[in-house]
Amino acid sequence: MAVSAVFPAAAQDPTQGNAQGDLAITIYNGGQSLVQDIRQINFPAGRTRQEFPDVSAQIRPQTVSFAADGTAIVEQNFDYDLLSPNALMQKAVGETVTLLRINPATGAETRERAKILAVNGGVVLQVGPRIEILRDDGLPVRVIFDKIPPNLRAKPTLSITVESKSAGTRPATLSYLTNGLGWAADYVSLFDEKAGTIDVQGWVTLTNNTGTTFDNAKTLLVAGTPSGGGTAGYGRSYRSPGPGNLRRAGTETAPREQLGDYYLYPLPERTTIANAQTKQVSFLDVSKVPAQKIYQFTVDGFNNMTEPASAASVIKFTSSREGGLGDALPAGTVRFYQRDLRGDPQFIGENAIGHTPMGSELGLKTGDAFDVKVKATVVSRERRSPSIWRSSMSYLLTNARPQPVTLDLIQDGLDWYWDDTRIITESQKSVRRDSDGTQWRVTVPANGEATITATFETRY
Repeated sequence: MAVSAVFPAAAQDPTQGNAQGDLAITIYNGGQSLVQDIRQINFPAGRTRQEFPDVSAQIRPQTVSFAADGTAIVEQNFDYDLLSPNALMQKAVGETVTLLRINPATGAETRERAKILAVNGGVVLQVGPRIEILRDDGLPVRVIFDKIPPNLRAKPTLSITVESKSAGTRPATLSYLTNGLGWAADYVSLFDEKAGTIDVQGWVTLTNNTGTTFDNAKTLLVAGTPSGGGTAGYGRSYRSPGPGNLRRAGTETAPREQLGDYYLYPLPERTTIANAQTKQVSFLDVSKVPAQKIYQFTVDGFNNMTEPASAASVIKFTSSREGGLGDALPAGTVRFYQRDLRGDPQFIGENAIGHTPMGSELGLKTGDAFDVKVKATVVSRERRSPSIWRSSMSYLLTNARPQPVTLDLIQDGLDWYWDDTRIITESQKSVRRDSDGTQWRVTVPANGEATITATFETRY
């Protein structure tokens, strides 16, 4: 409809500036945040209603706390029905407005008073003795409202009725939990295969979907998700860590402030987090961290492979103090780059990590190898008794690269549905990873191949 709304000058000005005070925001992983807003309020003596615009549109009203010297809370309300042409029409049902029409031929204006009867797929009006429908017929029509209906706000607004012992201006602290603010870590890692090192930059990525801009806020990030109230994965989430990304959990305490079981990452300067904005802030910059590329392949169960399959390319490094990143790593995505022959960094893959203690060993898959393949073959399988089977396996590992490669060959499914599986013979000593799998670390020569054989006895 060619309709615009005009308000009397005395109405609330929806373009007024940000009313927030001194802001401090604590943001947790998972989309939940604590907002603390200290505003200077002129309290009259007695009972009054104080309005707090520019709060989060996703505020959890039941978590609000308010504190000011000499005042007590009587009640609070959160008005989240925001001003829009449709909401204005809906709230004005039963009210009288002014219709302003312009004759396209002459430019003459005519004004009529009309009562809004209904807004159901269109606007039904009573104009004098007649009933009209406000249509989109190309004729310029404006609707002039006498006032903004109660509880319809230009911004999300929290109103608190307080009882003040005395009049005067003093600070009032408003605290609340809100959804819609979240953060995650992003890591940019430049891998130098020849030197066996990675350079790592860590970035905090903030996402604001609260419907409100938080201006010049002191911001504290908490690596952890407290139970209750949060929306897991809200905002920019990361993929779940892949199997085996955390090879060994660390036991070193990071040189950072802790809150209970969480690590704190304060931003060094105040920042403005605009609504519908993604912001990045650096928190980690480490060079020449020792790293190694290996290949990994997992065989699941005792089955024949019809054709060779690519091994996974994995980069291994640690977060330890000595010879590692030297920090606890918040959950996020690690993206790897490597320089080509021209010296330009090229993307080679990414993977996710969970919250990782300092001193941990990580192995992150970057992709599937082009030149390194594995094929598993069942050489024989025989039944030794009603409850015992013996299976002989052969694994052919091939390498088309001009240099040797290290490949971790994993046989899984040892404890899948069997009561017990034992290795009777093997061509190279393996290391038992867990109850379900064993691993051989094999060096495959340049432009060559290697074979591993093993015999397994299973009982069920």
